[in-house]
Amino acid sequence: MIYIIMGVSGCGKSALGAFLSEKCIHVCVSTNQLGWPLHEGDSFHPQGNIEKMARSEPLTDQDRLPWLLKLHEVIERERSSGSDALVACSALKRLYRQILLHGSKAFPSSVPDQDGLSASSPDVCFLFLYGDYDLIQQRMVVRRGHYMKADLLRSQFDVLEPPLDKENVLPLDIRRSITDMAMEVEKHIVSLKLSPKP
Repeated sequence: MIYIIMGVSGCGKSALGAFLSEKCIHVCVSTNQLGWPLHEGDSFHPQGNIEKMARSEPLTDQDRLPWLLKLHEVIERERSSGSDALVACSALKRLYRQILLHGSKAFPSSVPDQDGLSASSPDVCFLFLYGDYDLIQQRMVVRRGHYMKADLLRSQFDVLEPPLDKENVLPLDIRRSITDMAMEVEKHIVSLKLSPKP
């Protein structure tokens, strides 16, 4: 299973991902895994994107496309190997989530019947970290060492398209502790491992 931890900047994707990466050791004992790898989406941004965000300039769809395609490759590699993994990525728009699932086939001009692409994949689940603007903005103001500045948060909320149930999503309220959210994710993992395969 691939879990894509999504949400606006400052919602806690990296913190939850790091916690789950360690915590999933207990859930994966039966598969002899030592934990789930965490692929941090920020690490895949081209330098130009990082510089743009550091200047407090919001990214455009065009800026994000190469980044999303790189992450799609990571997801496909993990899926094809049958591995479990975590990916932290804002995935703000439905189109971005479709690119993560389907790569360039999700581009509006690439497939005549783009509506024929599935909204979800049975082996990919989006963990949607949600919270209100003021709480996340407070977190970002005190955050150190990240190129994404708090003044870009409004632009992220402006483009956010919260995922629908049909996108295979587990919503997580960020007012809860990391431990509580992780326990909910672990319950989800266990329920999937125990459910009968089709």
